[in-house]
Amino acid sequence: MTRAETQASETDLIQILTPDGQRQSHETYDAYLGDVDDDMLRGFYRDMALTRRFDQEATALQRQGQLCLWVPLRGQEAAQIGSGRATRPSDYIFPTYREHGVALTRDVSFSEMLRLFRGISGGGWDPRENNFHMYTMVLAAQMPHAAGYGMALNMEQRGWDEARRAKEGNAVVAYFGDGSSTEGETHESMVFASSFNAPVVYFCQNNQWAISVPFEVQSKVPLVKRAAGYGMPGIRVDGNDVLAVLAVTRWALEHARSGKGPVLIEAVTYRLGAHTTADDPTKYRMSEEEAQWAPKDPLIRLETYLRENNLVDDAFFEQLSADANAMAAKVREDAMAFPVPPLAKSFEQVYAEAHPLIQEELAWHLEYEAGFADAAEGEH
Repeated sequence: MTRAETQASETDLIQILTPDGQRQSHETYDAYLGDVDDDMLRGFYRDMALTRRFDQEATALQRQGQLCLWVPLRGQEAAQIGSGRATRPSDYIFPTYREHGVALTRDVSFSEMLRLFRGISGGGWDPRENNFHMYTMVLAAQMPHAAGYGMALNMEQRGWDEARRAKEGNAVVAYFGDGSSTEGETHESMVFASSFNAPVVYFCQNNQWAISVPFEVQSKVPLVKRAAGYGMPGIRVDGNDVLAVLAVTRWALEHARSGKGPVLIEAVTYRLGAHTTADDPTKYRMSEEEAQWAPKDPLIRLETYLRENNLVDDAFFEQLSADANAMAAKVREDAMAFPVPPLAKSFEQVYAEAHPLIQEELAWHLEYEAGFADAAEGEH
């Protein structure tokens, strides 16, 4: 038995939908799935399929030189759609750089997300409109921000009783990967959130690889076991099971909102593709491992359940494919039409107000650019 298999056997893994598409009951989490009807199940599949198609189109754009970089998420759709759909619009989300599916659940435009990866914007969307923060390209940099935001929510909700907090209160979801779990900012964030009882749900997508380092090298125990050291509940869930992820995230948000403090969720999933388009996973992991995870694909799992229960037919998938291709074409059209701002625009975004040092650097830059124009005129 490998260390990873040993870790899996040491801690219960919450699962509602098995890898072969069979739904099973759970004495605790079934209560959080009471509203899940046939339409919602089809909606979950649609969300995941659209997210994967967007991911494919963005990867193609990068390969064609239209994006500077792309961060694929293939294989992690259930973890993102399940958790994203568990939140309220008023909850605030701090993503990493891979939460494209979560962005979909927050109505963030796929097209606008590409401004960042096209290198023409530091973001692309207004986080205040959707309570979905800017992508964080630096590992774990968003984690202290999540704790601070949660502490601020506590200040705003001071004096509320548990019932009011549960009904009207808000929470924070901080997404991070297994690679970020070993960063100091993650540890510090959890210490502060626990110490101050902040309503933060820490959602780790453990996709088994921190670029080229397997998780079993990073941690000798399952990540979820670290929660006890911070004094918070920890839940380990099958991250390829959209129903289980939805249920445990709803439970965790309920716990956090009611004033009981933070929760750590470890969603066990797998990155089926590369870490980024600058990465080649064939250099560090075996094809046998990828083959073992392929049948656990979250889309295949839910499709099996939908088909076996006669909740969809071929026409559903044909229409979804057409819709996904139309979406991808629109994303490509939008991305190619984005105006490229002058480099001087970047100088205006360093500080909220004009800064003399930045203005001095801008003047030097404009003089530098003008020198090329003078040289071109001299050649004529």
